Amino acid sequence: MNEFLFVVFPYVCMTIFVVGHLWRYRYDKFGWTTRSSQLYENRLLRIGSPLFHFGMLGVIGGHVIGLLIPQSWTDAVGVSEQMYHVAAVGGGLLAGVMTVVGMAILIYRRRTVGPVFAATTVMDKVMYAFLAAAIVLGMWNTIAGSVLTIGGEYNYREGVSVWYRSFLAFQPDADLMAEAPLGFQLHALVAFGLFALWPFTRLVHVFSAPVGYLTRPYIVYRSRDDTQLGSHRPRRGWDRVG
Repeated sequence: MNEFLFVVFPYVCMTIFVVGHLWRYRYDKFGWTTRSSQLYENRLLRIGSPLFHFGMLGVIGGHVIGLLIPQSWTDAVGVSEQMYHVAAVGGGLLAGVMTVVGMAILIYRRRTVGPVFAATTVMDKVMYAFLAAAIVLGMWNTIAGSVLTIGGEYNYREGVSVWYRSFLAFQPDADLMAEAPLGFQLHALVAFGLFALWPFTRLVHVFSAPVGYLTRPYIVYRSRDDTQLGSHRPRRGWDRVG
């Protein structure tokens, strides 16, 4: 069972993630969109969307650092375990709270605004359920394992992180996840389930984010050259026709 849950299932989900995106980009380019509902309601969206997206950036950044950077590397540059723990817990809780509050506002908006609710698909509801479960489980692991130390403090950097790197190296060790607390196991399984759903939801817009706007050149606006107008002086607004 451990081999299936922590080896077979994750690889199946990631295969669906990759192949599903290729298939959708090939056969559903017009559906590759956020399906924005901004025209229906803007007040709640202006609050919930930035909170959710910036919170998610922090959550993703924390996972990248926590899962991909070995503890020996941070020890080598002089970051003690206590320093890392304080930064990880503080940053993780802040990003998690922002994400949860933002998602709660977005779900409330989607449920209470008629046109937005009417435009909500079944896959939207499934995606929100998996996303909310993954976020709540992640925050529970942070609070229960690092703040409240329920069941004893668990050092995920010596277990889950090592398993994840072995998974990426195609040499997964299922025993590492089998020894982790239940909350970490459920968090990983729900996250991989979300990856399997990803290509068939509006989450595909993540790979179409307009990051080019950050580096594109400025648009320069120039007024008309008055020297070419002769004695005719430019007027504000439109000139009379006829």
